[in-house]
Amino acid sequence: MKKQTKKTIYIAGAGGYIGSMMVEFFLKKGHNVIALDRFYFGNTLQDLETNRNLKIIRDDIRSFNPKLLNGVDVVINLASISNDPASELNPAATMSINYEGAVRLAKLASRAKVKNYIFSSSCSVYGVGKDIVDENSQTQPVSEYARSKIAAEKALLNLASSRFCVTIFRIATAYGLSPRRMRFDLIVNLMTLHAWKNKKIFILGGGRQWRPLIHIKDAISSFDLIMIKNKKLINRQIFNVGSNDQNFQVYQVANIIKKHFPEVTIDVTPDDPDNRSYRVNFNKFSNSFNFKPKKTIEDGIREINSALEKGEITDEIKTNTSWYYRYLIEADNLLSSLKLKGKLF
Repeated sequence: MKKQTKKTIYIAGAGGYIGSMMVEFFLKKGHNVIALDRFYFGNTLQDLETNRNLKIIRDDIRSFNPKLLNGVDVVINLASISNDPASELNPAATMSINYEGAVRLAKLASRAKVKNYIFSSSCSVYGVGKDIVDENSQTQPVSEYARSKIAAEKALLNLASSRFCVTIFRIATAYGLSPRRMRFDLIVNLMTLHAWKNKKIFILGGGRQWRPLIHIKDAISSFDLIMIKNKKLINRQIFNVGSNDQNFQVYQVANIIKKHFPEVTIDVTPDDPDNRSYRVNFNKFSNSFNFKPKKTIEDGIREINSALEKGEITDEIKTNTSWYYRYLIEADNLLSSLKLKGKLF
């Protein structure tokens, strides 16, 4: 395998579920990291602050100083309103961040002569489908989140050139432990929490919906793989990132979790307002990068269960993105109504 040289990597959305783990990953590999995030969930990178190769920037991709991109080799854009329910709370903000912010970041990166721009999209863009989908399949978005991702993909690919390599990653639904910014609004993580805490797993819509899954560490390693690939092979390319072996129906995920919690009961309800169902083909990525996930759902279940048992993570409100955003919106509205001449006291 081609050896990597030390790079300066600009990670937007560095404080999130994937981002906070990705920062640590690239620092351990000896790279310089510029970590940009709005940090709505607090400074999730606090324990890494003393690393000399890390620069933490609290800002927004829609307003950060372009000078931060000087000398950057790779931009990884993870910044977004990060799931389907959360995106519906403020559709205008979702499009502003997920689409307009992504495009602004790319244009500035191109001007700064950044060589690679990797955009984190989602398999959620496939929406609803009966057949197995691949990168050439028609997208069928059913949420503002998916629509914003598709809009960004199209605009970003149009910005690509021989000197500015743009690659789109449509990532499967992630799972696994992320201690700095845990999320319990993702299927495996949420079901594991309910099994551990309530001894019950809830399945909506009968559980026949398909979901492609990937462990958070495997998702992060995919970004590392792409940075040592010939740009001609990845420029203007879309890749589904995941594994054919980890396409599961929701009820199958529940039954796997039940094996680890035998006392758990499974509660199935027939209706579900979220009708997304997509079974994804990942051959293009696995063949191009010789990619084979190292982690399984069972690994994710065990590590989350262990962290819960030890009290290393809890199900505080911050672990559910849409709930926490709703809390922030309501708190902001309350404070605004109480302030007089811009002051609370």
